[in-house]
Amino acid sequence: MKSHNYFVYITTNPGRTVLNVGVTNDLLVRMEQHKANRGKSATFAGRYYCYKLLYYERYTYVLHAIEREKEIKLLSREDKLQLIKEENPTLMFVDVWE
Repeated sequence: MKSHNYFVYITTNPGRTVLNVGVTNDLLVRMEQHKANRGKSATFAGRYYCYKLLYYERYTYVLHAIEREKEIKLLSREDKLQLIKEENPTLMFVDVWE
């Protein structure tokens, strides 16, 4: 059986004032897209400059990733921050190019 990678991620803007939750099958490409779209009002992430990665989870099955994305989107901002801080206590931007 072929292994697949799907990612649920949380991005923010440089000032860490906005959180954006998404799902993708290519985290590197998606982060490049968010960076290229910053300042463009067509999308939430673009409008609020959410191109800095704070957190991600990996899944093998797309339906699991989508389900988790929906769960995280329902969380309050404080609950999202708590989730992020479990893995990234100082809210440092995650470098996906490592």
